[in-house]
Amino acid sequence: MAGTALAPAKVPVRKTSAKRGHRSRIALVNAVPVTVFLLVLFVYPIVGVLSLSLKGDSGGFTLHWYTDALSGANLSVLMSTLRISAETAVLSLLVGFVLAHAIARMRPVFAALAMLIVVVPHFISALVRTYGWIIMLGEHGLINTLLTSMDMPGAPYSLLYNETGVVIGTTSVMLPYTVLVLQGVMRGVDRRLLAAAAGFGASRWTIFVRVYLPLVAPGIGTAGLLSFILCLGYYITPALMGGDQQTVVAALIDQQVMKQDQWNSAAAFGVILLLLTFAGLGILGLAKLRRKKTAARGGSS
Repeated sequence: MAGTALAPAKVPVRKTSAKRGHRSRIALVNAVPVTVFLLVLFVYPIVGVLSLSLKGDSGGFTLHWYTDALSGANLSVLMSTLRISAETAVLSLLVGFVLAHAIARMRPVFAALAMLIVVVPHFISALVRTYGWIIMLGEHGLINTLLTSMDMPGAPYSLLYNETGVVIGTTSVMLPYTVLVLQGVMRGVDRRLLAAAAGFGASRWTIFVRVYLPLVAPGIGTAGLLSFILCLGYYITPALMGGDQQTVVAALIDQQVMKQDQWNSAAAFGVILLLLTFAGLGILGLAKLRRKKTAARGGSS
């Protein structure tokens, strides 16, 4: 009996194929609402904005709105928006890294409570939070009052209606996103690797720079890029805390549509912001692909 080969079980090919075909039809039916949703709410508006940005006053094709957007005062506003977005991303990363690192080292109960404290303000209207910052950063606000009472040289400082105020306000809005991303990555770090490095005599600084930072680098890149992209088109806080002295692209688009009726120019700015977003996502995708290839080469060697 031991040497007797068992005959392979007969597979009902037609029945299996019928089941697969039925599942495929169900999948297609389920995909229809999602596809229609994406086409109507995402693809159609984007195509409309792109078409508008390439249409001249006579209805013909033109690149005039793009050349206008990338020259003179408009280019200055675009560069200012990029600079503010980069500064916000860096500041969010610095503050968010410290917060996320502290939360990741807490016990689960305290970590959940700390995350609640970080995230709950995010559910409050951005308008309310922005006015809160305006009250705090004003000439007679809490910050300047404290600095003046401490006899800080130069106090009170001008913290509103300039780039400093805009960066402070937008950083407070982007901070919860940064902490959420970083904390998730830091929680996933295998602490045994850090303990192993310490066991081999590495200093705390060496462990932090050569072990911990490379492990959380994907989270840093994702969180920074997320803050940068969200800040590119952010409107409320820069408009209120920057005033007329610190205009960003989102406020410029609003002015062109609501006051100047320049829809074509506003569309060109919208497309430029979209391309910058795609460029950022492309850089992040290439970085992830490169890390995967490096890991694959390391695993195969």
